[in-house]
Amino acid sequence: MWSFFHKLGSPPWMYGISGRILSWLLPLTLLLLAWGAVWGLLYAPPDFRQGHSFRIIYVHVPASVVALAGYYVMAGAGAVSLIWKMKMADVAMKACAPIGAALTFLGLLSGAVWGKPTWGAWWVWDARTTSMLILLFLYLGVMALYAAWDDEALAAKACALLALVGTVNIPIIYKSVDWWYSLHQPASISLSGDSSVHSDMMQPLWLMIAAFYCLFVCSLLLTMRGEILRRESNTGWVRGLLMTGEGGRAV
Repeated sequence: MWSFFHKLGSPPWMYGISGRILSWLLPLTLLLLAWGAVWGLLYAPPDFRQGHSFRIIYVHVPASVVALAGYYVMAGAGAVSLIWKMKMADVAMKACAPIGAALTFLGLLSGAVWGKPTWGAWWVWDARTTSMLILLFLYLGVMALYAAWDDEALAAKACALLALVGTVNIPIIYKSVDWWYSLHQPASISLSGDSSVHSDMMQPLWLMIAAFYCLFVCSLLLTMRGEILRRESNTGWVRGLLMTGEGGRAV
């Protein structure tokens, strides 16, 4: 276990294993995205109240769910960086921020598109949307801190602290519809009990959630590989990759 943990801290090993993972995960991700999108957008039955406008759920829910999970990944990498001073944790934390920000923005945008026909407004300052907006600012804050510091070690410490403090927002997002009066409906998906969504609509939604998780992992690994090459550009193993052309093809 500990030997594997130490391997994760090795840039050459991480670069190599991520390439092997991507070789099969990328095609799987594309397959799941295409399958889930066609199933959900074309073949799932319309909602008896919202009609076809509910189909935005197949983008909105997966993007929002994975944006929250991505923040935990970023905060976890920040904790590892602070405790064990692992360079790959810094790389993972830095790579998570723009991906999480993009997913959060997609969740907010798709929520606005869904909210207009459902609530009659593009944006409502309820607890769920406001806490998701704070999540976006937290991701952007980590990105801004990395850009503001010339010393990458100090930037990583500042970003790790911000990421860890920001985790208090995640349970607020999850429970906001239960704790405060909100236009958002209570959770329709449950892992421990029955979901209120019909199975004909639920199955493609689970597929799209899985596809977005795979998309997150692919994006994370690709971004990390680019960051590894940047940080290790003066090392012999990276020069060897560039001489053979493997580094350029991988990124």
